[in-house]
Amino acid sequence: MGRFATLTSSALTAFALFSTTEAACSSKKNDTCPMQVRSAYAGPEGMVVSWNTYSRLSDPFVRYGKSPHHMDKVAVSYVSVTYPTSTTYNNHVSIKDLEPNAVYYYVPMDGKEKTPFTFKTSRSVGDKSPYSIAVVVDLGLIGPDGLTTHVGTGAANPLKPGDKNTIQSLEAQGDVTEFLWHPGDIAYADYWLKEEIQGFLPNTTIEGGAKVYESLLNQFYDEMTAVTGVKPYMVGPGNHEANCDNGGTTDKVHDIKYNVSICLPGQTNFTGFINHFRMPSAQSGGLGNFWYSFDHGMVHYVQLDTETDLGHGFIGPDEPNGVEAEDAGPFSTLKDAQTKWLAKDLASVDRSKTPWIIVAGHHPWYASIGTDASDVCFDCKDVFEPIFLENNVDLVLSGHVHAYERNAPTANFTADPKELNNPSSPWYIMNGAAGHYDGLDTLTEPRNSYSRFSQDTAYGWSKLTFHNCTHLTHEFVSSANGTVLDTATLFKNHKC
Repeated sequence: MGRFATLTSSALTAFALFSTTEAACSSKKNDTCPMQVRSAYAGPEGMVVSWNTYSRLSDPFVRYGKSPHHMDKVAVSYVSVTYPTSTTYNNHVSIKDLEPNAVYYYVPMDGKEKTPFTFKTSRSVGDKSPYSIAVVVDLGLIGPDGLTTHVGTGAANPLKPGDKNTIQSLEAQGDVTEFLWHPGDIAYADYWLKEEIQGFLPNTTIEGGAKVYESLLNQFYDEMTAVTGVKPYMVGPGNHEANCDNGGTTDKVHDIKYNVSICLPGQTNFTGFINHFRMPSAQSGGLGNFWYSFDHGMVHYVQLDTETDLGHGFIGPDEPNGVEAEDAGPFSTLKDAQTKWLAKDLASVDRSKTPWIIVAGHHPWYASIGTDASDVCFDCKDVFEPIFLENNVDLVLSGHVHAYERNAPTANFTADPKELNNPSSPWYIMNGAAGHYDGLDTLTEPRNSYSRFSQDTAYGWSKLTFHNCTHLTHEFVSSANGTVLDTATLFKNHKC
């Protein structure tokens, strides 16, 4: 565990418990030991606490309270779910009637952990106090089986000796950021075959690859506990959650093209993603972990699904015949379910209470990677952009392309003439540079006319700071050393 950097007091709490839990759970004798601990907002007065165990729990419960020495309340559920090929069970417990903007201490089950985990509930709607959040996209496993200081044949951008990785950088933030938002591409377990072909991991059979896939998932979620054990972890779908085949993997030496047919039951159609998380779709009228919204202080956050269910006759990137033909989704039986939900959700926002509207979706449509590149989701633009413009969305976040690009506020490929001074178009920022085994992508030259800053050489993440109801700052933080490589502030004349 020596790879982790010096932490703040809250992160140290989670790190100490994570270290103890990881060691205890490594023994199959302790098959109800909580691992991969995480929490998520569940409405203005609720939280969902989730964790994994090696065996099914008949009645998962969480002991919690306002003091680490007085956790006198208990929340119980009966949700302990698994799927074929999974080596663990996902346990989810909903906690209700919590105080806003308050720190709670909790322990899943009655484990032997000496130090509880923590979460902080959401700020009251309309609370205009400043705060910051962290955003990562395209973050994969770190360490010997993932992003490390060496790579396999054909991969690139290993970590430099002495560099912090993105998980370490997020840990070092401690209480500075209030929650972590991860809009897609989580863990990159579907890289297992590519890593084997490149000689980075030992070769297995296709059937044996299922165990490798699940091992990579579990390692990633174990690593993330040091962050997700102390702050809410809000997620959305990316293409690498869809199936086990990395959207199609080619063994060039043997001229073999692999596709989703190699995936065993449980490793297709976003199954792991569906089971592992519980996002606030029930509270916001959304659908599962795919699209939902939530309020936090002066901000209304919206998570979209750019991978499936685009509606209006469009094909999502992971639907049959889509950009990556992943044969996954759709997930709603209703026509245009996501776009109708989005229009209704945004129209209902009370801008006097939550003046800021921030949207995230995995695939970008404004990115300097060529107009014919499959990584650009123009169908997403055609579906979502008119709704954004009609409802005065302030900022749109994406990733997928493993680089960073801050664009001007843009509409229909045209930069807003007001730039960041009270524009009428949404501000678009693409940051898929969090880091995973396969490294970074190369942006094309020349950059798009609406591009304002870009880089494709450093791993990093986004920090959003809401100063008040009119000023929002975005920073690109270099994971290696914590320096800010780009910063810009948006002014919007919201009525406070």
